[in-house]
Amino acid sequence: MTAPDPRLDDLGDQELIARWKGGDQRAATTLVARHAASLARFAVSFGEHDEIDELVQDTFVRAFAAIDSFRGESSFRTWLFTIERRLLLDRQRSAKRRDRAVEIREDSAATEFDALDDLVAAESAVKVRRALDRLTPTQRQVFLLRVNDGLSYRDIAEMVKTTEGAARVHYHHAIRTVRELLDA
Repeated sequence: MTAPDPRLDDLGDQELIARWKGGDQRAATTLVARHAASLARFAVSFGEHDEIDELVQDTFVRAFAAIDSFRGESSFRTWLFTIERRLLLDRQRSAKRRDRAVEIREDSAATEFDALDDLVAAESAVKVRRALDRLTPTQRQVFLLRVNDGLSYRDIAEMVKTTEGAARVHYHHAIRTVRELLDA
């Protein structure tokens, strides 16, 4: 891909898409630079730990291949999240579930306190993952999109194919469930 053009940074996504369709490769590079970090965070929040860069790249490849189907009824960012969510669900369906054990090695701990901190952090992460696993798929998606990416309920509703009110209810139930499980 070509280098981003700082002069394009002030343009909106729709204008960048129009420029890219017109042959300006730097417009596509600007779109990637603008949204890649959010897509990577979303993938991690969705539970993905491996090949994040590849997943983000696949998301953009699919998006640019289907750019003519983007109608602009939602934001480009929301559309990208929807594409990535489908890719993540496909990965989850094809991957075997496996528990990841917390491993403490002598050579990984600089001091006793570092090892203890690592253990506590790992146990906390496991506890949070377990709490998220107890949510329904829709609650989990709504929760992660709201907490990690700060999306509006309207954007979340578009992504998970529900109403804005239902997205709020899913989020409320998810918060309550996560708090209960973390406090237990």
